[in-house]
Amino acid sequence: MKIYTLHKKQKLPITLDEAWNFLCNPANLSKLTPPEMNMKIISGADRPMYAGQVLQYSVTPLAGIKTKWVSEITQYVDKNYFVDDQLYGPYAFWHHKHFVNKIEGGVEIEDIIDYKVPFGILGQLLHPILVKPKLESIFNYRKEQMEALFGKLEN
Repeated sequence: MKIYTLHKKQKLPITLDEAWNFLCNPANLSKLTPPEMNMKIISGADRPMYAGQVLQYSVTPLAGIKTKWVSEITQYVDKNYFVDDQLYGPYAFWHHKHFVNKIEGGVEIEDIIDYKVPFGILGQLLHPILVKPKLESIFNYRKEQMEALFGKLEN
């Protein structure tokens, strides 16, 4: 079983409270997802985030392939980090850690995603040409959207 990791960091010129309140509002996920993925919240985003919360979405990860994604917020430490685990969806395994740290002039947002692709060896063969580039593009889009909303903190 091959587990892959995607690790991203971003610095923003906003307060810890602003970053935390935005990221912990499940309704904001659609603002950070590329439009071609047709991400729609089905249920679970009607209250502030908490450990044990189950969120259901529909997404189109690849053109013409629509699927349901169900995730659970398994860990939540206020103004520090939260973790979402996929219960059902396009990955064989998905564990996404979100950290928000106060730094000089703003915050640093860090995402660490550990994931496994479906379809065994076929999935592993498709990972470098399909899955990894798609994930990179999703998180690049997210970074651009966060900078459009909040600005960019220069190093």
